[in-house]
Amino acid sequence: MASSNGALMASLILLFALFTANLRITDAQIGVCYGMMGNNLPSAREVVSLYQANNIRRMRLYDPNQAALEALRNSGIELMLGVPNSDLQSLATNADNARNWVQRNVLNFYPSVNIKYVAVGNEVSPVGASSNFAPYVLPAIQNVYQAIRARGLHDQIKVSTAIDTTLIGTSYPPSQGSFRNDVRSYLDPIIGYLVYANAPLFANIYPYFSYSGNPRDISLNYALFTAPNVVVWDGSRGYQNLFDAMLDSVHAAIDNTRIGYVRVVVSESGWPSDGAFGTSYDNARIYLDNLIRHVGKGTPMRPGGIETYIFAMFDENQKSPELEKHFGLFYANKQKKYPFGFGGEREWQIGSADNVTLPLKSDI
Repeated sequence: MASSNGALMASLILLFALFTANLRITDAQIGVCYGMMGNNLPSAREVVSLYQANNIRRMRLYDPNQAALEALRNSGIELMLGVPNSDLQSLATNADNARNWVQRNVLNFYPSVNIKYVAVGNEVSPVGASSNFAPYVLPAIQNVYQAIRARGLHDQIKVSTAIDTTLIGTSYPPSQGSFRNDVRSYLDPIIGYLVYANAPLFANIYPYFSYSGNPRDISLNYALFTAPNVVVWDGSRGYQNLFDAMLDSVHAAIDNTRIGYVRVVVSESGWPSDGAFGTSYDNARIYLDNLIRHVGKGTPMRPGGIETYIFAMFDENQKSPELEKHFGLFYANKQKKYPFGFGGEREWQIGSADNVTLPLKSDI
């Protein structure tokens, strides 16, 4: 009897080990963007502690805030470090400026700060309000890359830029995804660099904005991951949520340039809890919880984990318009806005030893 109990206990321990290992794989896909446009936010050291306490293992930082970088030392948190758009011209037109930027903000902290990526510019487009930055994105990327390469760190720290989905011209069906003709001369050389440097493209993917802009054709269930069945068939691929469809249209757009394979990291995704059409506490809770559950599975076009950064850590009271103030996972007083978590506290909710995600109910 004792040996039977021992065998049972050993089996349970093995099952739990497999289960928690798979949880770690899933959890490791999720990061959270740390925005600072609020006058009531906690100190950087408190924020890093909050990431650790909530098992958030990746952070996106939009500029090289020195207090945040100091607080990240020896934290174990992987970092996507941003170059603000306002710095692009300086880094693009003077290689010494780029070397100094890398020395001051990367080399002075690495490896005690686990910098994984440098995001050179955010949502720059050659057409529209940010077009003045567009000529500087690729040369800034190249100068930052060369400064990192000179120190032999180009395999550890990947340099890229973050786009939004307004650069996509065709998104339906996802396999026919393509970039707009008027942005190809901007994007194609960037994609060529990413192929050369074996770096991912960062993409900000927001089903909320697609839904709120076209609620007649896009159902809320499809946007919130709660559709009970496949909504869109694309050949043999079935899409049950808008996030996958949007992300696969980016994958296809890259593939359809025929320049080469480039992985996509979702550098932002979120849902505001207030401030505009389609916003509510429940919609945001459902979207974010389901996103966290989903990213370990991949998309129909790219099965496997989707490295994804949730926007954002806090409600930021100095942003505008109003809905931009309500993307936070936490209130400024460090209280959680939503009940779900990122690791141990949700482990019996999200899977089993073979990492099967529980089916989502359509009536959540």
